[in-house]
Amino acid sequence: MVMRIDGTLKSWNDDRGFGFIEPSLGGEEIFVHIKAFETRMGRPQIGQRLTFEIEMSTEGKKRAKRVQPVQVARSTSRKRNDSPAQWGTASYFAIPAFFFVFLIAAILWRVPNWVAGLYVAASVVCFIMYKIDKSAATAGRRRVSEDTLIVLGLACGWPGAIIAQQVLRHKSNKASFRSAFWGSVVLNVLGFLALSSPLFSLLRP
Repeated sequence: MVMRIDGTLKSWNDDRGFGFIEPSLGGEEIFVHIKAFETRMGRPQIGQRLTFEIEMSTEGKKRAKRVQPVQVARSTSRKRNDSPAQWGTASYFAIPAFFFVFLIAAILWRVPNWVAGLYVAASVVCFIMYKIDKSAATAGRRRVSEDTLIVLGLACGWPGAIIAQQVLRHKSNKASFRSAFWGSVVLNVLGFLALSSPLFSLLRP
């Protein structure tokens, strides 16, 4: 029977998809690649407790394989409510909420049909770019920059980005990215309302 080892993820390079695990019993840190994770629960996080097995690479160095996160029971309902998964599910509601706003604006201000088509097309492109970035992260290839993903969301692709974040489990629990992403969503919605409003046509020369 192969022995499994407990450890803590001490460092992680999200762009290149690898890091190092510090064994609980001490000793040298063990290299781990994103492909070694058997269970995908969002991106690996520094400080995350893991169990793993050890194998030797072709260069004769130790590396982790069959890595699994340690399930830690949450002690309070507050922690459960603050988890990325909970907020991620809640983020889905932004899409029907915007659809309602769009529908009202279309009725009151006669929004052109091509605007709806723009949101659909941009969302498809955005979803594809998230999928490409997820694949690149898994394979250790060159990533799509976070700035590019934010700009695509700002350019009407944010509904597709939300779906990609939850379906692909990608970019859904990095706090700095989430803050920038939701800021771009707010700017896009405000921009849509401002450009659709009759006041905009009155301000044009």
